[in-house]
Amino acid sequence: MKDYIYYCKKEELRKNAKMPFRVAASEEAIYEEIADIMLDTIKQNNAKGKPTTIICPVGPVGQYPIFARRVNAERVSLKNCVFINMDEYLNDDDTYVDYDGGLSFREIMDRLLYNQIDPTLVMPVENRIFPVPGEESEIDAFIEAREIDCCLTGVGINGHIAFNEPPERDDPVTDEAFAEIGTRCLDIARETITNNGRNKLCGALDIFPKRCITLGMRQLLRAKVFKIYLYCDWQFGIMRKVALGGVTKTAPASYLQNHPNAELVVSEALYQNEL
Repeated sequence: MKDYIYYCKKEELRKNAKMPFRVAASEEAIYEEIADIMLDTIKQNNAKGKPTTIICPVGPVGQYPIFARRVNAERVSLKNCVFINMDEYLNDDDTYVDYDGGLSFREIMDRLLYNQIDPTLVMPVENRIFPVPGEESEIDAFIEAREIDCCLTGVGINGHIAFNEPPERDDPVTDEAFAEIGTRCLDIARETITNNGRNKLCGALDIFPKRCITLGMRQLLRAKVFKIYLYCDWQFGIMRKVALGGVTKTAPASYLQNHPNAELVVSEALYQNEL
């Protein structure tokens, strides 16, 4: 089965996927789609007088400038919206990395999204939420008291969603227990440090953050709509493992197989790859 996952033809991948599987035309089309879903959800809720709560990634991020332009052009109010970011890098003492250090997710969200939206339309600062070290139980309670409209995100090279890294081999946590883990600070996996450090710091792994804070699987899986988007060449392996493998803590994105309204969306270029 392990060999089949990686060596089967792409048509078999699509046919035998264990969760809804769709091919998008391109990476750019994925960004457009995410922006569309975010905006349509907000407009529908605004029309009903309902709040909107979206769990947001930093990866992908190409959707945010598109979304901001459309909010401004269509004059869509975000005043009744709450955006909750999935995670953030930490220093070794579990404080946030520097805002201006080039890696901060808080800075990226401000630069690509919040600062691009007309101040008369954007939500107040208190509705732009990040998990805070030392306040894990507070954000868990906040999320569990709300209706989470959607989570639209990427997947790490080892299958993590947010920074829910697969546990080490000697970790006794069960697959069932892993799905119930809440917000926490933790070590970033070696695979993640290597992959992200290659992309973000030109391979300077010695100075790449080793710690992070992340929303837990329990919080993420509460989203009514959950879509994971893959478009990088290095996501070939995890695309196939999530689509064709079992539900397992060793590939946390695989838990979406059990979600009532989840979908795996991959770019045409990634889908065409075969070993």
